[in-house]
Amino acid sequence: MSLEKENIDKGNVPSHIAVIMDGNGRWARQKGAERIFGHQNAVKSVKEITEGCVELGIPYLTLYAFSTENWERPKEEVDALMHLLVATLQEELDELIKNGVKLQVIGEMENLPIECQEKLEESSNRTKENERLLLTLALSYSGKWDITNAIKNIVKDVVSGELNSSEINEKLVSSYLSTKDIPDPALMIRTGGEMRISNFLLWQLAYSELYITDTMWPDFRKKHLREAILSFQKRERRFGRISDQLNLKA
Repeated sequence: MSLEKENIDKGNVPSHIAVIMDGNGRWARQKGAERIFGHQNAVKSVKEITEGCVELGIPYLTLYAFSTENWERPKEEVDALMHLLVATLQEELDELIKNGVKLQVIGEMENLPIECQEKLEESSNRTKENERLLLTLALSYSGKWDITNAIKNIVKDVVSGELNSSEINEKLVSSYLSTKDIPDPALMIRTGGEMRISNFLLWQLAYSELYITDTMWPDFRKKHLREAILSFQKRERRFGRISDQLNLKA
C-alpha cells in the first residue's frame, strides 16, 4: 500500500480524528528504559500527527493525553508527565502558531497542577486566532465525567427554569458536552494494539470508524496516519442504514 499523501483522497478525509496515544510505557520497557522515556519520545509523534493533519486539511484533532484514571499511576510518573507537558508547550508554542494550530483543552482542568493550568491557558490564548487545525488535548478527562457533567448542568438549567425537560434530546445533550463546539470524530485511532476505548469520548464515538494498530505511539508517524486514513476511505459509513439506501441518496 502506498502511503504518500498524494494517494489520499483530499475530498474524503475525516473531518475530525481522535487518537488514544497508547504504548509509551511498553515501548520504553522494550528498550530497557523507564516509562517516562516512552512519554518523552512520544512528543515527536504528537508533532508529526499534528503536522500530518495540517498537511491533509483535517480541521479537528483530539488527543487523549491523560485520563482521570491516570491519576492512579505512581506519583513520580504523573509528576514527570506534568513537567513534560509544560516543557513541551514552552518549546512548541511558536511552531503551533506558525502552523495555524489552535489549542484547546477538555477535562477537569482544576485537577492539574497550577503551573500546567497557567501554561495551557497561555497557549490557548496565544493560539486562539488560528484556524487551520483545532488541536484538542483531553487532560484529566473521561467520557463518563463528560456525560455526568452534562447531566448535572442540564438538571441545573431545568431546575432554574432556563430549560424545559421536554427539550432534552440527543442534540441538546451534545451541546452540554465539553466537545460541543466541534463535530464528533469520524475516525478514532488507537495505537499499541489494545481493543478498547478506555473511557474516551463515550458519547461522541457512537458512529466513529475505529482503527487499531499494534504500532506503539512513540513510533507512530505520518505514514501510519495516512495508512489509517486510507483504511477509513475504503469503508462505507452507513449510520444504521443499508448500502442500497446510500446509493439511492447518492
